[in-house]
Amino acid sequence: MNIPSELKYTKDHEWISIEGDVITIGITDFAQSELGDIVYVEVETVDETLEADEVFGTVEAVKTVSDLFLPVSGEIIEFNEALEDEPEKVNTDPYGDGWMIKVKCADVSQLDALLSADDYKAIVGA
Repeated sequence: MNIPSELKYTKDHEWISIEGDVITIGITDFAQSELGDIVYVEVETVDETLEADEVFGTVEAVKTVSDLFLPVSGEIIEFNEALEDEPEKVNTDPYGDGWMIKVKCADVSQLDALLSADDYKAIVGA
């Protein structure tokens, strides 16, 4: 299982890459493997400002649909439109081409509450 040490994580199995006050969010390798083949990613919240823990979209696999939760408050500034035609990128490259959204973080201090790679490994038993 791939859990890059330079990223932050949530208990909801999302990864977060931080560049200043803009963060990139996707789901972890563990999450995509648990979901199975991903057939659709829906994010209709671009240009909206949401609070932490609000649902920003959904990911649909062959057997289930899961909500995606925003780990910090902020404005969703970009959706990875490549996922509209190739949602399987979430399965094949969850930390690269399979990223989902970019968010302008409203309060960077909220990033301190995210999990380290080691903390996330402990949650998933890696």
